[in-house]
Amino acid sequence: MNPYVLATLLSSLGLGTTLTFASSHWLLAWMGLEINTLAIVPLMAQHHHPRAVEATTKYFLTQATAAAVILFASTTNAWTTGEWNMTSMSNPTATAMILAALALKIGLAPMHFWVPEVLQGLDLLTGLILSTWQKLAPLALIIQTAQAFDPLLLSALGLTSTLVGGWGGLNQTQLRKVLAYSSIAHMGWMIIVLQYAPQLTLLALLMYVLMTSAAFLTLKFSSATKINTLATIWSKSPMLTTTAALVLLSLGGLPPLTGFMPKWFILQELAKQGLPLTATVMALAALISLYFYLRLCYTMTLTISPNITTSTTPWRTQATQSSLPLALSTVMALSLLPITPAIMMLVI
Repeated sequence: MNPYVLATLLSSLGLGTTLTFASSHWLLAWMGLEINTLAIVPLMAQHHHPRAVEATTKYFLTQATAAAVILFASTTNAWTTGEWNMTSMSNPTATAMILAALALKIGLAPMHFWVPEVLQGLDLLTGLILSTWQKLAPLALIIQTAQAFDPLLLSALGLTSTLVGGWGGLNQTQLRKVLAYSSIAHMGWMIIVLQYAPQLTLLALLMYVLMTSAAFLTLKFSSATKINTLATIWSKSPMLTTTAALVLLSLGGLPPLTGFMPKWFILQELAKQGLPLTATVMALAALISLYFYLRLCYTMTLTISPNITTSTTPWRTQATQSSLPLALSTVMALSLLPITPAIMMLVI
C-alpha cells in the first residue's frame, strides 16, 4: 500500500477514535465511529484475497448496522427528551437499543458471530488493530453511558461473553479464531464489572491490549496462523517459543503474569458487591479459556512436529521485521503483576 494512503488511513483511525472519546453529543460520537469504520475497511481489503474481501464485507455490514441502530436510538431519545447529550438517556427503549448496537460493535455475545469470521480473513497486523484499537471507541461510549443501562442486562452480556468466548475457542485450529474467542471472553470480563467499578474496566482493557498485542506480534514474527505451525517455531527461535507460551498463559490469567491482575481485581469486586455466584461462574469460565491457551502451549513446547530437524537451525535467514514492539509488549504482558499494589492505590 502507498505510504501516503496508509498514513491517511491510520490518522483517520486515530481521528475517529479521538472524536468519539471527546464527544458528549450522540451525533459527534456516531460520526467518530463511522470515520473509524471507513478508515479500516481499505486496510482490511488491501490484499485483494477473496477471504479478505469477504471479511471486509462482513465487517462493514455489521458495523453499518450497529451505527444505524445507534443513530436511530439516539434520535428516538432526542425526540422524547429534547436532548442529544449522552448523559440524558431516559428512554428505556433507546437505551437498550444503544447497548445492543455497541455490543455488536465490540463483539459481545450473543452479537459475537462476526468476530471469528472477520478476524480469520485478515492478516495479523490488521487483525491486531481490529482486536485492540477498534474496541476503544465503542467501549468509551459504553463506559460513558453505563449508568443508564439495566444492570441485569450488563451482567447477562458479560457472563454470556465469557462463557461463549471460552467454549467457542476449544475446538479451533486457526490461531486467529482462537484470539477472536479470547477477545470475546475478555470483553465479557470488562462488561461484568462496569456497573460497579468502571476504573477496573479500563484496567482490564489496558491489560487486554498489551497481552493481545504481544500475542499477535509473536504470531506475526513467526508467520504462524495454524496450531500445527506452532510446533515448528522452537527450532527457529527457542526464546520466542518460551515467551509466546508465557504470553498465552498471561492471556489465560495465570499468576504470576500480568493477566492475573485484572481478573483478580474483578473477582474481588464482584465478591465485595455480594455476587459470589457471578464471581464463581466467571472464574470457571476463565478455566475453560485457560484450556485452549494450554493447548497452544502444549503444541508449542511439548510436541515435536514431523519433518524437521531436532536441533535449532542457526543457518536460517535472519528476520527483517522490527522486534522492538514485540519485545516491549511481551515484557509488559509478562511482568506487570509486581506493580499491583501501586495500581490498587490508583483504581480502588
